[in-house]
Amino acid sequence: MSERIPYTAQPDLQADCGSCFGLCCVALPFSRSSDFPEDKSAGTPCGNLQEDFRCGIHQRLRDQGYNGCTVFDCFGAGQKVSQVTFKGVSWREEPDSARAMYEVFPVVRQLQELLKYIAQALDLPAAGPVHRELRRAYERLDALTGDTAETLLAVDVDARRGEVNPLLLRASELARAAVPGRKKNHRGAHLMGARLRGAKLRGASLRGALLVAADLSGADLRDADLIGADMRDTNLCGADLRGALFLTQLQLNAARGDARTKVPDTLSHPSHWTA
Repeated sequence: MSERIPYTAQPDLQADCGSCFGLCCVALPFSRSSDFPEDKSAGTPCGNLQEDFRCGIHQRLRDQGYNGCTVFDCFGAGQKVSQVTFKGVSWREEPDSARAMYEVFPVVRQLQELLKYIAQALDLPAAGPVHRELRRAYERLDALTGDTAETLLAVDVDARRGEVNPLLLRASELARAAVPGRKKNHRGAHLMGARLRGAKLRGASLRGALLVAADLSGADLRDADLIGADMRDTNLCGADLRGALFLTQLQLNAARGDARTKVPDTLSHPSHWTA
């Protein structure tokens, strides 16, 4: 019998830039800042986008000041909108579809992010009591992401998120219940720039916490719930994030770490982290 593929490893949840029409490089706006060297309006192709929809400076993005591009993850929305919603016909081939394509992309990205979280919960053995409901939620959302552009543009993403969040919270509680001792609750906490070096946060709730530029070097974040935590420029050098719940590659990409930082097996050390 073949081994079951983890839900989080499903190809539909991974960005496949080769099957996308460069949607993140066209549909989304950005402003001149520490993340981008210039302004770009929504619906305007980035100057680095090539005719084959590839980035001309992909290997030099950080050197050229495009840090924001290196921390973006569409969770597979790009190829789904390009190949499923618009049947493989690009905005260059059919200019009249461009506006709808650009508007659908961020909607599908949010739905794909929800699917990614549900997938992580389904991969948690301890969350077994809610797996049935999670699978139903996953199937409904997955079917929705394959619907027409008109249907997707009418989706109330907040309402969909409201349906899924209680299931994710229950999965988190079940998984963290196995962690010994009292778990700290920093849900939604404003910890920007906080000095938390070496903090004992195993099994803690950091759901939606503001951790921008916080010092979590050497912190124990095993089995901590990090869903929605803002980890831009968070110092994770030497931190232990094994088993962290709902942690995404996007969050790691936005943070700072080093070779000593321990991350879940399903994620990887960003290339810009120090050795």
